[in-house]
Amino acid sequence: MATVIDGTTGTSIAGASSTQGAFTVNGALTATGVITSSTGALYPLVSGTVVTCAGQTSIDFTGIPSTAKRITVMFNGVSLSGSSSILVQLGTGTTTYTTTGYVGGGARFGASSVAAATFTTGFAFNNATAAALIGGNMTITNVTSNTWSASGVCGENSGEFICMTGGSIPLAAVLTAVRVTTVNGTDTFDTTPSAGSINVMWE
Repeated sequence: MATVIDGTTGTSIAGASSTQGAFTVNGALTATGVITSSTGALYPLVSGTVVTCAGQTSIDFTGIPSTAKRITVMFNGVSLSGSSSILVQLGTGTTTYTTTGYVGGGARFGASSVAAATFTTGFAFNNATAAALIGGNMTITNVTSNTWSASGVCGENSGEFICMTGGSIPLAAVLTAVRVTTVNGTDTFDTTPSAGSINVMWE
């Protein structure tokens, strides 16, 4: 049975902790060692199932709950068969991925060159080096309602490059999924020089 702490009646506690059961907080509590809040809810940080992505043109992470306010896409040693760029698209419903209307771009900085591009079909790193290993994170956060923004940084082991992205998108419905693909839609995630992996987590 859960322990109910009712802040609406002026009840206060100091340094409370529990390893059994659960606490339900109604209203705001002002007490030593207690987080004070009258609104919102705390949800756990949930990790998806890691995917070894070699041979695929796109990877879908579905089942993201409507309570999610921040989603992180994690790349570990990912490489592409061609010179396209990694692209992340947001999905709604069961099978609908938004492929237009993104506002933003990506840039690639190296020891000898800088390249930048605008992307409207998703959030892209602008990595664009075949077989180069990519590692890093992209964070997608809820602005308000169904509007989301993204920012990301990854490192590339070819020519000491750093790739960055940023942008936003107003979705037509609640976000439920994330797709990782490529800008041209035909390059595959490959095994050269290694088979990389991708995962997501949300909170």
